[in-house]
Amino acid sequence: MSVKRPELRVKASAPIFAALGDETRLRLVIFLSAAGPSSTATLTANVEVTRQAVAKHLRVMKEAGLVSSVYQGRDSVWQIEASQLEEAQRCIELLTARWDQAIDRLRALVEE
Repeated sequence: MSVKRPELRVKASAPIFAALGDETRLRLVIFLSAAGPSSTATLTANVEVTRQAVAKHLRVMKEAGLVSSVYQGRDSVWQIEASQLEEAQRCIELLTARWDQAIDRLRALVEE
């Protein structure tokens, strides 16, 4: 059973990594992480794409569970969903541990 659990994490993390694989979306995540909840207008002012492009990127990020929004007046205010970034971090830690184990096995083999 322990073999399947990491696979579930990888499957859950894949949409997150796909969303973060775009430079603009990564910039939006970095901005939201530093600035906190921000309106679509504020986010648009801090990246070099149109408001429509920002809205599209935010929808992709929302589908991946990276951000959530609430309406304030005529604009949306967006915030990071830390649990999804924590899931991605767990996946990276799992991969790092596996690589460390592989390197240790290789080192032991070479040193024999």
